[in-house]
Amino acid sequence: MRGRRLRDVSKRVVITGLGPVSPVGIGKEPYWESLVMGRSGVKQIDFQGFDMDQYKTKIAAPIENFNLSDYVIETKKSKYLGRTSRFAIAGTILALKDADLQVEFNDDRPKEGQYCIVDLDSFKVGVILGIGVENMDLLEMYHENFLEHRGPKRLSPFGLPHIYMSSIASNVADRFGLRGSTYTVSSACASGTHAIVNAYRQIHEGADDVIVTGGVDACITPYVFGGFVALRAMSTRNEDPQRASRPFDAQRDGFVMAEAAGILVLERLEHALARNASIYAELIGYGMTADAYHLTEPDPQGNSLIRAIKLALESAGLSPREISYINPHGTSTRLNDAVETLAIKEAMGKWAYHVPLSSTKSITGHTMGAAGGVEAIATALTFQKGMIHPTINYEFPDPECDLDYVPKEPRKVGVKTAMSISAGFGGVNSVIIMRQFEGV
Repeated sequence: MRGRRLRDVSKRVVITGLGPVSPVGIGKEPYWESLVMGRSGVKQIDFQGFDMDQYKTKIAAPIENFNLSDYVIETKKSKYLGRTSRFAIAGTILALKDADLQVEFNDDRPKEGQYCIVDLDSFKVGVILGIGVENMDLLEMYHENFLEHRGPKRLSPFGLPHIYMSSIASNVADRFGLRGSTYTVSSACASGTHAIVNAYRQIHEGADDVIVTGGVDACITPYVFGGFVALRAMSTRNEDPQRASRPFDAQRDGFVMAEAAGILVLERLEHALARNASIYAELIGYGMTADAYHLTEPDPQGNSLIRAIKLALESAGLSPREISYINPHGTSTRLNDAVETLAIKEAMGKWAYHVPLSSTKSITGHTMGAAGGVEAIATALTFQKGMIHPTINYEFPDPECDLDYVPKEPRKVGVKTAMSISAGFGGVNSVIIMRQFEGV
């Protein structure tokens, strides 16, 4: 395998912790169980105070019964956090603990509710998160308040600092005392994967030893949801919600919006080995491109996505035949699924028909900016579990989508290398490649 040519452990990057917060399960085991069983998280929703007849789409995949206090000690500061920040903090504590990093509550700053990671240089631990939109629950609430009172006199001084995207990564860094590279990446539905690529590069270049990364989004709000209804991008299979997300199926009619955090701990291999950490997989390559075609539609020829896949293969030092699984973007929209299938066939050649693909979004719904993180977790667990989760609701073959989508049932198979693909509005594409860790 040509991708094994990199032997310098100081430059190799591995995944040591997983923290999914999803509509189908919080924590890696509940999340994985739902994926393998094909349990959809989609249901009918209701925006309190809004006439749902205004919305042609009435279904989504929300996270229900979520309380941040189930995961961290809450303080007065917590009440100012938006839903996206809450998901990010919960996913981070899950991922840090899963990575067997000792997290303790800092009694020196009890009012701030700060934690610390024992025995690590906090300046070498960063936070790079992908965010599709900001804390929209706060933005919509404060804007409504602004209009209601005809000006800023009744606005909270704690509002604006918690709305903007960067605040989400900053809230995570502050809660856990992390002082390394900290920022957010926003590239629509490719945000999570772009964040992982940035984290990989930071560690590869020696800037950080450990980075909390992935994606998080909580945009099932009246305005954002309504905007996607106006775009006619979402499924209207309202009477049959659990069968609405059906990637690559001939009867797909749009994506189903979901919310989630998919948080991973990335770590320099040398650092992970020194503390005897368990390793899920090694990141070995990536590719990023832009369609430069349309603000909401993918290039129908898939040229830039083809290029991103080829760049990832080249970066990893692999041939198409060495890829044993693909977790595609797989949104359940007419255009994306057909173009993505075309791009995979063009980039992978005849091998495209031999490599299994399965869409996580068929089960979770589309978690927007969190998708890259949520799906990277699913891909990493595939190595550990020796099984590929299914693409559910794949019932009617589409001649344009003619690959092996692992329909309906999970498949037991040993996966050596895997590719995860993300694409977003504005034609942004990001692809990562992982391999099973087999030592130094």
